Amino acid sequence: MTTINEIARIWKLRTQTLCLTGQPIFMGIVNVTPDSFSDGGRYFETSAAVDHALQLVEAGAGILDIGGESTRPGSDGVEVEEELRRVIPVVTAIIDAIVTAMPENKRVPISIDTTKPRVAYESIQIGAEIINDVSPETDPAMHRVLLETGAGYCVMHSQGTPKTMQLNPQYNNVVAEVFELLKRRRNELVNAGIEPERIAVDPGLGFGKTTEHNLELVENMERFHDLETPLLVGHSRKKFIAETFGNCETGTNLITKKLVEKKVSVIRLHEMPSRD
Repeated sequence: MTTINEIARIWKLRTQTLCLTGQPIFMGIVNVTPDSFSDGGRYFETSAAVDHALQLVEAGAGILDIGGESTRPGSDGVEVEEELRRVIPVVTAIIDAIVTAMPENKRVPISIDTTKPRVAYESIQIGAEIINDVSPETDPAMHRVLLETGAGYCVMHSQGTPKTMQLNPQYNNVVAEVFELLKRRRNELVNAGIEPERIAVDPGLGFGKTTEHNLELVENMERFHDLETPLLVGHSRKKFIAETFGNCETGTNLITKKLVEKKVSVIRLHEMPSRD
């Protein structure tokens, strides 16, 4: 039986278990969307997405996160069928390419970045290992997907949906409030029968937070280790980075280094850090 102190040291996925006791795992972003805030349209075609995915792995990505719906502030959602049309061919092609190009002990797991249970389920059926869900609340249908498939799951904090989240985000104490919501949602998942070892948490930088809120969360990121579960953070190229540092690349690198120092388990990035 896994103890609560051991849960934060592993992340149990559909067929793999990630060890989180050393350096963080970098999660490479593959946006299969025409309108993402940073690289919308660049990897919309399957061949471009596969090439980018293999480049990310070569550069050090330990997970690939594939998404077919933009979550930039103010964005509208897409219908299930459209999201499936975007992601299923790409998930299939990337998995095929990784199996062909990588030895078995170096094949990185695929994460599907979606809020939709059907998209999650169909992606897992063709080989995805993780569901990265940015919903402000977990759909009960997603519980059923998790129970049936045994996929790893990341639950993220968001104050509102992408359409509304940046209109007027407010907190009395952003660190405490984000912590308590993630704790509640993690407990709800466990009470629904999902193994604690399969759950990671994400404070949701940029999702219903001002620049000041985001920076306060970064400065106090070690607080979230008290949840005793793997900690995933995505800050790459977000608006608060540009507002704070002026240059997205420089700012992303600086925040990445701070997150490494704070022992974040998984760091989600558009490009891998330099190995220098």
